[in-house]
Amino acid sequence: MLDIFGSIVRSENENINVVYKILNMRIERIYKTDKKNEIDDKIDLSLLNDLINKYKNQKGNMIPLLQRTQELYGYLPHKAILKISEETGLKLSEIYGVATFYAQFKLKPVGKYIIKACHGTACHVQNANSITDALEETLGIKNGETTRDKLFTLETVACLGCCSLAPVMMINNETYGKLTPATATKIVKNIVSKS
Repeated sequence: MLDIFGSIVRSENENINVVYKILNMRIERIYKTDKKNEIDDKIDLSLLNDLINKYKNQKGNMIPLLQRTQELYGYLPHKAILKISEETGLKLSEIYGVATFYAQFKLKPVGKYIIKACHGTACHVQNANSITDALEETLGIKNGETTRDKLFTLETVACLGCCSLAPVMMINNETYGKLTPATATKIVKNIVSKS
C-alpha cells in the first residue's frame, strides 16, 4: 500500500515539475520574440520599492503586486517581474502563471487606446469578423498587436456583455455598438485626428 501512495506522490510532483517547465518555456518564447532588453532597460525599477515593501509579507499579495506594477509601467516588464520574485520570494513561474492566465495583465507595452473587438455569439452572427478585418487593415496590425506609434492595441475578446448592441467594440472604457466595418474604422480615424 505504501508503494502505491509513494508512486502517486512522486507522480504528482513530476506533474508539477512538468507544469513549471511548460510555464518557463512560455516565458522564454514570449520574451525571445520581443525586444525586451531594449524596452526593459528604460524602466525605473526603484518605482517598485514602496510597492514591494507594502505587499511583501501579505498573504495573497501576487495579484495586487501585479496590478500595481502594471499601473506604474502600463504593462508587466520582465525586469519588474524578476525584482518582485527576488524580493518577495514568489516563484517566477507562479507569477507568470498568473500573469498569462488573467487577461487583465499585459506582458508587452500596449497602446494608449485598447480596442476590444467582441467575437461573442451575438457579435459573431452579426459579422464581427468583418469589423476586426477592417480595423486590422486600417491600423496595419493584427489581433494582439500594437501600432508603431503606440496609439492603438487591438484585441479580440470572447464577450463584452453588450449583446443587444451587437456587433460591438470597446475602446478603453467607451462602448460602440451596432457597428459596421465603415463605422468602426471611422471611430478609429476620429480618435487619430484628435490625437
